[in-house]
Amino acid sequence: MQRNVAMSFFNRRLLSQPKRAQEVVRRVVEPCDVFLNHRSMDTKKTVATLMYDHLKRHGFNPFLDNKTMKPGDKLFDKINRAVMECKIGVAVLSPRYTESYFCLHELALLLGCNKKVIPIFCDVKPSQLRLVNNPKWSQDELRRFRWALEEVKYTVGLTFNSSKGNLSEIVNSASDIIVGTMIELKNEERTQRKNLAIPL
Repeated sequence: MQRNVAMSFFNRRLLSQPKRAQEVVRRVVEPCDVFLNHRSMDTKKTVATLMYDHLKRHGFNPFLDNKTMKPGDKLFDKINRAVMECKIGVAVLSPRYTESYFCLHELALLLGCNKKVIPIFCDVKPSQLRLVNNPKWSQDELRRFRWALEEVKYTVGLTFNSSKGNLSEIVNSASDIIVGTMIELKNEERTQRKNLAIPL
């Protein structure tokens, strides 16, 4: 009920706003459908941002921390909600990925919520991904992170070598996979709804 009231309010406000403001309001209201999990220092200025921009142009509502979050947002609340709402996660795994608490937290949450995760191994092979033994992380966190890394290592993904590869090719390939996966998920939802609608 509250969500409907809020949506009605935003829709009324949306119609009275200039086009740029409408886009901002729509982004705040709509849940994300693709969560981009990445290590900022490795891939923010390359694969992650290009992927975000490409998906936006194709009508998706991706989540990328520096593009989606705004001052005043609570970090874990915003990230956790985006993971829960998304349909697909894209994990851009890079050489320093496993040093980041946030990368590992997001990956473990995506996998723990049974989200479809598409790995992009960027300048790293799956066998090179090793959990850093950070003393600040609890045993439970280390266990979750280790499990998530093992899961993603054995998930078919894309590989990208920045010294030889073409960024637009990897972004296009990943986008094609995302579009195909979204179509599959929509078809599965329709089938489930039809099965629920059949009286026994």
